[in-house]
Amino acid sequence: MSKSSELPLFHVVGFSGHRHLVNEAAVADAVTEALDLLRREAKGEWVALSSVATGSDQLFVGRALQAGMTWHAILPMPRAEFAKDFTVSDWSVVEHTLGRAQHVRVITENGTREDAYLDGGMETVNGSDVLLAVWDGDPARGKGGTAEVIDYAKSIGKPVLIIDAATFEIRKENWGRLERSDSSLLKLNLLPDAAPTWGENPFTAPGEIFAFQQKCDHAASKGAPQFRRLIVSTVLLHVAATLIAAAALSYGLHTLALPWAKLLCLSGALAVAIVLRRHAHSHDSWVRCRLAAEFCRSSLATWGLPRAAPLFQDLDLPGVRGLTRSLHMLHCRSAATHPVSMEEFKKIYLEKRIDDQLAYYHRQEGRALPLFHRLKVGFWIATVLAIVSTAAYALAHTLEIEVSDAVRDTVFYFLPISLPVVAASFISLISINDLQRRVARYREMRAMLEDSRKQITFCQTWNSLERLVLKTERALLQEVLEWHSITSFSESH
Repeated sequence: MSKSSELPLFHVVGFSGHRHLVNEAAVADAVTEALDLLRREAKGEWVALSSVATGSDQLFVGRALQAGMTWHAILPMPRAEFAKDFTVSDWSVVEHTLGRAQHVRVITENGTREDAYLDGGMETVNGSDVLLAVWDGDPARGKGGTAEVIDYAKSIGKPVLIIDAATFEIRKENWGRLERSDSSLLKLNLLPDAAPTWGENPFTAPGEIFAFQQKCDHAASKGAPQFRRLIVSTVLLHVAATLIAAAALSYGLHTLALPWAKLLCLSGALAVAIVLRRHAHSHDSWVRCRLAAEFCRSSLATWGLPRAAPLFQDLDLPGVRGLTRSLHMLHCRSAATHPVSMEEFKKIYLEKRIDDQLAYYHRQEGRALPLFHRLKVGFWIATVLAIVSTAAYALAHTLEIEVSDAVRDTVFYFLPISLPVVAASFISLISINDLQRRVARYREMRAMLEDSRKQITFCQTWNSLERLVLKTERALLQEVLEWHSITSFSESH
């Protein structure tokens, strides 16, 4: 890496092929040629992804490892069940090969064997940037066969390299869909470095990951645009213009300053709206940096686990694919490098993650709740006064009650016009600041974290601890994603 705060770009080549090959040596040479082609096509590190069945799979794994690539294994079913498809001697080879995998993932815990193989093939396609396949051109001989896997890859637009099992020629399919770089990760890598004062590295993850998180967090905190405040200012300027117009009509004011004041308010609201539209780029950058910082924070919080937690396994957000893949690959690579005892992990995780998040949501609720109450009270006061003034006008007009000019102008004319606008503005401010949802969400997150804290405290095994940590982190990530969706949509309209 060129800088100590940059994350590497990873590409994944998945594999599918036949168990029985006529000329293994020729196929092996074609696989090597295909892997060389991929590394010339796209810069970054290529990672191999495949099962480890007899024949093509093992040949592919061997050539990938020989080329210095990292290999992630996909097993269609648990090892004990998968082993039933091999002889004792063949399975010993598989076990030895699996020992060289950086990460092993089991796809199916139940269901039929055919379904498991099909699921394994589809997940290989889903987890890769390119599918490399050894295929004889014939239809699949059973569910989950190479032909089905290739058809699935092509149907979703995945780039495919097909090695003809008879001629050993390499054919490209959907090659224009190959993503050779990741612009979002590149932009994040180019952010200026930040001093390490914006967070902690509780489990001493690699320095470049912590430095990357620091600069994303710093950029998000420093460059956060004041979109909500700007939108609030447009509402207030429109309210001010309405109040000026209502006052002029109610009190018969015809001073030269009033129309100019109203024009100034409306022009100011228009100027703010233009600023909002022209600063969409800064908003996008802010959202991207905040999202990256929180994903890194979640990854750093789980770095002490004995194996990489699948935090981002079911996440397919286009703008963060390169980031989440890089974090997962790096965690897989160093999961066992700095072992931490379970008690030490629990202590650090509870203090540096759970307690910090509880304090954060407590602060956020403490800020949002008083503002929500004030705006709600303001709405009710303005609404009730509007009803009272309108009712007073109706009664006085119906009963022909004489009132002074001041009461008539204020209670009968000015307040019925201005108060509904003021009440509507209070509701608008609650909506703009998303206060009702935020308060409810902060309370939900605090309740979730308090439950997690109790459960983690009494964990006695790594498996149960990993499940609880993964559950907690996914809930925290879901909150980040919910914020991302609401913020991206509301600020873009």
